[in-house]
Amino acid sequence: MYLEHFALRELPFSITPDTGFFFNNASHQQAMNVLQVALHGGEGFIKITGEVGTGKTLLCRQLLSTLSDDDKFVTAYIPNPNLSPAGLYNALADELGLTCPNNLGQHRLLKLINERLIELTAEGKQVVLLIDEAQAMPEQSLEALRLLTNLETEKHKLLQIVLFGQPELDVMLERPSIRQLKQRIVFSYALSPMGHENIIAYLTHRLITAGYAGAPLFDSDAQKQLWLASRGIPRLVNILAHKSLMAAYGQGARHITRQHIQAAIEDTEDATKITSGQLKGWLAGIAGVLAVAALGAWFYMYSGYIK
Repeated sequence: MYLEHFALRELPFSITPDTGFFFNNASHQQAMNVLQVALHGGEGFIKITGEVGTGKTLLCRQLLSTLSDDDKFVTAYIPNPNLSPAGLYNALADELGLTCPNNLGQHRLLKLINERLIELTAEGKQVVLLIDEAQAMPEQSLEALRLLTNLETEKHKLLQIVLFGQPELDVMLERPSIRQLKQRIVFSYALSPMGHENIIAYLTHRLITAGYAGAPLFDSDAQKQLWLASRGIPRLVNILAHKSLMAAYGQGARHITRQHIQAAIEDTEDATKITSGQLKGWLAGIAGVLAVAALGAWFYMYSGYIK
């Protein structure tokens, strides 16, 4: 591959969620703030939604890593929640370290989970269940999830639940049949795509994390075209950046230009196709805004001088 060519230790733009590459852009930082406040508050459901590729799974794993380093918390993680209610309870029991017979009834299983949660609470622990891809949960399992939050002492919830899901999760929660769950969501946040300045910082962060120590690798036109083509979606940024590095390596080039990004765009189905005319128009628009701002500043200063 291109690792040696660009003096990299590892691939900087893998689409596999890796907390070592976690980038705290504005949206992810705000989501993490919401999560920290809600979890330390100690009650209710928390919901994080975002379009495909906006970094929900990476945020989920970063939160899991952060909580695992805190002795106060005990975490349970279900990455694939397309489970029946019994399957959901069994998965939670397994995460809590319980060994249960296969033929154990749902009522008995829920009782064992409750007893385990009481034990952990008595030890001063706060139990948090993180569910990724929550939009894939069957409706019956969502209702079973709600019943888990009925487990409580006189003063505290025994279990907090964080749901990470695509916007389809919000559509599901609008169903009258699961309105009780929706009412229990105390905090929520919707992730948004990255802005242009975030893209520049994101590229730099991932390259440095992968061991790059040279001059800026992506020129300014390449950065702008990458942002437009990816629509600020981190997964698409990674795919396009990776392919552009491959294209540059194939040519023996040391820097990524607009031509390399264009080659990556043409090879990526979900990328927004951008013509050179569109890119020039966008750049001209930005230049026009900057020129107007500069003229306004000059006029303000000149007017003050005349007075």
